[in-house]
Amino acid sequence: MADFSFKVSPNILLGSYTASRVGQTISNIGSKFMVILDPILRESGTSKKITDALDDKKLDYFIFDELSGGDSEILGRTLKLGREAHIQGVIAIGGGKPLSVARATCALFNETHDLYDFLDGESPKATPLPLVCILTTIRDAFVFTDSIPLVDARSSTLKILKSQAGICKLVLFDPNLTSTLTENQMDSMALETLCLATESYLSQKSNFFSDMIAEKSLELFAQALDGAQTLTVTTPREELLSQAGCLASLSAATSSIGIASLLSMCINARYKISRSLVTTILFPYAIEECAKFKADKIAFLAKKMGVAQSEQTDEEAAHAFAENIRQRIAKANLPARLKELSISLEQLALAAEDAGQLDIVNTLPRSMNSDDLFGLIKTAY
Repeated sequence: MADFSFKVSPNILLGSYTASRVGQTISNIGSKFMVILDPILRESGTSKKITDALDDKKLDYFIFDELSGGDSEILGRTLKLGREAHIQGVIAIGGGKPLSVARATCALFNETHDLYDFLDGESPKATPLPLVCILTTIRDAFVFTDSIPLVDARSSTLKILKSQAGICKLVLFDPNLTSTLTENQMDSMALETLCLATESYLSQKSNFFSDMIAEKSLELFAQALDGAQTLTVTTPREELLSQAGCLASLSAATSSIGIASLLSMCINARYKISRSLVTTILFPYAIEECAKFKADKIAFLAKKMGVAQSEQTDEEAAHAFAENIRQRIAKANLPARLKELSISLEQLALAAEDAGQLDIVNTLPRSMNSDDLFGLIKTAY
């Protein structure tokens, strides 16, 4: 086994109403911030809970919420505005897009080269700005890593920017911030995050530590989605999901994302289709693919979640896991096939090619190329 190395970089703050105390938490980081915000949070009033906390501490900040277009185009604007305003840090509020743009802004803020040099493979070396991430979703596969997924506006393809270590100073999970999500969105996101924990458990990069965290994440998901087996667990569902999402994100950071997450990110980059929906559709097919050579690990998770019986064989338990995910998709009235997303196989073939070019493909449960990935897509189409 390769040597295990793990360094805890950001502080993690998880709990109800923690967002309302963020001003107190970050006042030692700086006094002038750019807040990169998902615009829907401004419309719903959710962001006001956070900005009020900043106002209470008399922190100087301005809000950037123009997140339409390719990530690299948005990044160009945030770098220009941040440098002109001489900001001392960045606060990201939202899901994947604002978090990725904010992390890249901090990474490249003090660099002198063009941002596309870094998207094309150059590594930033200048001192980064400090970053605070406030998640309004229950997960982010990259928030605890030094990798930043960005959509290159020149080609609408996914790129992975390798950043400096230790950019993020605080990651905050507040279950109350998920209140703007519809029940349908929450179901989709929960299944996507369950997939993330499963993928990290099955990855070639998995280790004893990531496995331990993934197992606990799935246990919490089972309690949140199906209820606790005993009355001793009284934690609200939304808090259980945030706890499970935090652990799934940590597990992915110490292991890797898998087939469904990788493909969904590449499809989203090209065609702006929801990552959660695509991941959810691909999830049971990815389980069936992995069951051909990792049935024992899938069976362990299936029995831990209570979707398979202890007397079932590994193959039977793995099949039960995939079928359980399909039942959850049907119960939530979510799309079950990729063709329901109004996208053609020809378009999906391009996304599979994009996925095959990324280094993440080397950490999938087995060696796969673009043709293998497209084969899975065809099965799920």
